[in-house]
Amino acid sequence: MTTFQWLVAMLLILHILNFVGINYALSGERSSENTSFPIATNGQPFPWNKLRLPDWILPVYYDLLIHPNLTSLIFMGSVKIQVTVVHETSTIVLHSKHLEITSAAIEEENGKTQADLKVLEYPPHEQIAFLYAEPLLVDKKYFLSINYIANLSDGFYGFYKSTYKTKDGQIRLLASTHFEPTSARMAFPCFDEPSFKANYTIKIRRDGQHSALSNMPKVKTLKLDNHLFEDHFAESVKMSTYLVAFIVSDFQSVSGTTSSGIKVSVYVTPEKLNQAHYALEAAIKILEFYEQYFGIYYPLPKQDLVAVPDFQSGAMENWGLTTYRETSLLYDPETSSASDKLWVTMVIGHELAHQWFGNLVTMEWWNDIWLNEGFARYMEFISVDATYPELQVNDYLLGTCFAAMGRDSMNSSRPISSKAENPTQIKEMFDTVSYDKGACILHMLRNFLTEEVFQNGIIHYLKKHSYSNAKNNDLWNSLANTCSEEDFTSGKFCYSKSQVAKNAHSYYVDEHFDIAEIMNTWTLQKGIPLIIVEQNQKRIKIRQERFLKGIFQHDPQWASMQIGFLWHVPLTYITSHSKSIGRHLLKNHSDTIELVEDVNWVKFNVDMNGYYIVHYEGNGWDTIIELLNQNHTIFSYKDRANLIHNAFQLVSAGRLSLDRALDLTQYLQHESSNIVLLQGLDYLAAIYHMMERRNISDVRESLKRYILQHFKLVIDRQTWSDEGSISDRMLRSALLELACDLQYPLCVQKANELFSKWMGSGGNLTNIPSDVLETIYSVGSKTADGWNFLLERYKVSMSGAEQRKICSALASCKDDAKLTRLLELAMEGHIIKTQDLSSVIYSVSTNPAGQHLAWKFVKKNWSKLLEKFPLGSFSIRTIIIGVTAQFSSKQELEEVKLFFESVKEKVSQLRAPQIAVENIEKNIKWLDRNLVTLTKWILENLK
Repeated sequence: MTTFQWLVAMLLILHILNFVGINYALSGERSSENTSFPIATNGQPFPWNKLRLPDWILPVYYDLLIHPNLTSLIFMGSVKIQVTVVHETSTIVLHSKHLEITSAAIEEENGKTQADLKVLEYPPHEQIAFLYAEPLLVDKKYFLSINYIANLSDGFYGFYKSTYKTKDGQIRLLASTHFEPTSARMAFPCFDEPSFKANYTIKIRRDGQHSALSNMPKVKTLKLDNHLFEDHFAESVKMSTYLVAFIVSDFQSVSGTTSSGIKVSVYVTPEKLNQAHYALEAAIKILEFYEQYFGIYYPLPKQDLVAVPDFQSGAMENWGLTTYRETSLLYDPETSSASDKLWVTMVIGHELAHQWFGNLVTMEWWNDIWLNEGFARYMEFISVDATYPELQVNDYLLGTCFAAMGRDSMNSSRPISSKAENPTQIKEMFDTVSYDKGACILHMLRNFLTEEVFQNGIIHYLKKHSYSNAKNNDLWNSLANTCSEEDFTSGKFCYSKSQVAKNAHSYYVDEHFDIAEIMNTWTLQKGIPLIIVEQNQKRIKIRQERFLKGIFQHDPQWASMQIGFLWHVPLTYITSHSKSIGRHLLKNHSDTIELVEDVNWVKFNVDMNGYYIVHYEGNGWDTIIELLNQNHTIFSYKDRANLIHNAFQLVSAGRLSLDRALDLTQYLQHESSNIVLLQGLDYLAAIYHMMERRNISDVRESLKRYILQHFKLVIDRQTWSDEGSISDRMLRSALLELACDLQYPLCVQKANELFSKWMGSGGNLTNIPSDVLETIYSVGSKTADGWNFLLERYKVSMSGAEQRKICSALASCKDDAKLTRLLELAMEGHIIKTQDLSSVIYSVSTNPAGQHLAWKFVKKNWSKLLEKFPLGSFSIRTIIIGVTAQFSSKQELEEVKLFFESVKEKVSQLRAPQIAVENIEKNIKWLDRNLVTLTKWILENLK
């Protein structure tokens, strides 16, 4: 070792000792008792051993320059980060992934510069460290300058390349970003955690045929040598790294302005500009609504919505530059159905809600991502109901909560607020629990507190924590006390903590309740309560248990799975003698409600405003079934949907016999509500498809006959048109799809007739109703000529909505060779984009002819799939859970277990394999318990 090498080594040791001696004592939750250090890429000790960054260096401001080359697919970047030192140190640790650092320097406020800084890299934690010869002093400003180079990412995270095809077959490239949750570090070195908020100034270099977008408006463009231009964007507001965004493309836009002067633009590929107008209208309306509802003006001068041709998730809320899948933003009047329109509107409502929930106020860490996603999901319903009442969006909140309950009734569920440390765990937090359960408990809380108290509380929450971060308790505190100091001094109306209790619906006379105590039972423990009701005249005995599907009371593990679970449940009920809503806060395992008079029946969870399942013991269900048969309108349509849902859930938990649940559905031939009718039909269709996949042919055929007999009148009423309300149109789509799937002759004949006309016109016939396109395509795909024609149409279609319908139809054919080809095309990623691979695999798996084909495909291509999608991503979860969800035999269960065991090194930290296995176990138990009952019931009820 030379003297120079020895000095460098000693200097490094001193840096690490300084880091350990001073900084571990000051880092709080981020510190570690473990003083061993990992080894950096150069073989030297890396001076930090935690996944979370130390918090004694805080970023204040980023000055970022990005230059992507869309020919070489390389980008160069330089970033100058102004930092503040909280605790003296000589080491700065920040995030970097797949970036080659070419130089780094530190500059003090006085202009003194130190060059040739030592850089260490530790890829397992996606971190780099800069080591300095002198300590950085507390409260002094420093400027860290870093130059780097990297490849544009091949996937869907970081700064990645995307392509689209023009009508004449040209392939055009663009570059776009997606940073949430942990991928800003793939585009520039940064403090890539949500609590490290800072301001940003962004500059982008590009050629003349492209334009650039970022979070803020462009303020100027410089013309450089070599036909390059440099766009400068205004300084951003204070925000987290995952919200930074920039795009270089040749997109075109349509624009409008809100009543408060915000410029709203929708950017798309040039040939799809005619599909952008509805999104622009919706965005302006919803943005104006949120400003009014939250009482806080949108803080940026513009809001861009961009349809990115390659996009893994549905959309992303980058502040001022929201990005979307094309199918989540574009609306084509010729090929987009009623459900497509509803979807686009709700996604826009979701992302614009994030401009307040998530962007203005951000969760402190990813364990509370539900504060972003649960609120945004719930605000979809509030905003769309206010701006587009004709869409009847609140009807679909029921389905959102049904989906959440389905996931939450599994033992493999998780608390809403759960530990998440590494990027894989963090990605897996973006799930049904965060989004759907989060929305549903907020709906329950809003109903509990009253709408006025709830709205005032969230306004208080947003104002108090603007441009900052928040935790669960910050929300509960704001909802419990909506008064700020400004409100008291200005005399504005607000609620104090005691007034919240007084103005909320009274559950007991003069009762005082603690919102945090109540809501912690919903966010800090997993699962859903089962409320068991025993009614005897005017006395109602109630008790609560943890509701579990596929695990019965007599199972050995049932009792242990109940230990420690207790919810504070805001119960609501109506009775035979009063439609006035009764209320009761159940805090214990059991309680009694004394009514003022004897009643014949009681129905809990009015309009399903609560997040719980109800079981009526004794003759409770018999009474309800009789009431529905006599006069189903005695219950609201939401209550009827709730009763159907509860009944079939209770069958899965072994609490109610299947024949009673099926008895409850018999009144449906008289049902006037589309939502309720579909709810009941969905259960019957699910049972039919289970019989079909297991090839239990006698039961399958009998059930098919029963459905077509029992619902013949409502099926025959459907027209092959786009007429009626959104609800009517969605019912039509679902009923005709089911009827043709059941081979109802009139349906198949009409679909074939329309498909033949469409194919005969070369796909140019434009008067086929969009609501029935998917059914027509599906029937047409059953012939070789039809399948091939659809594939060719897919290749040239300029409508993402049409391509989605075609893809679904292609996956529904019964030919193994064609299904295999479809899977291969999706894997190749040329004709069918990689973004759609997981949905293609899932669609094939739901086809009885393709379920085992899809599973074999996943096993064979597992390594390739992990190259395309990150572990923990929505796509991988869709593949793992979706492809196995239809399995219901012990042989399939063993195959799935063996496969996950063979890849456990990769998937051990995922919840998805546990969910998949538990789903199959549940299906097996359901069949074992209910097949005989099902067979008997159908035979007794066939005409």
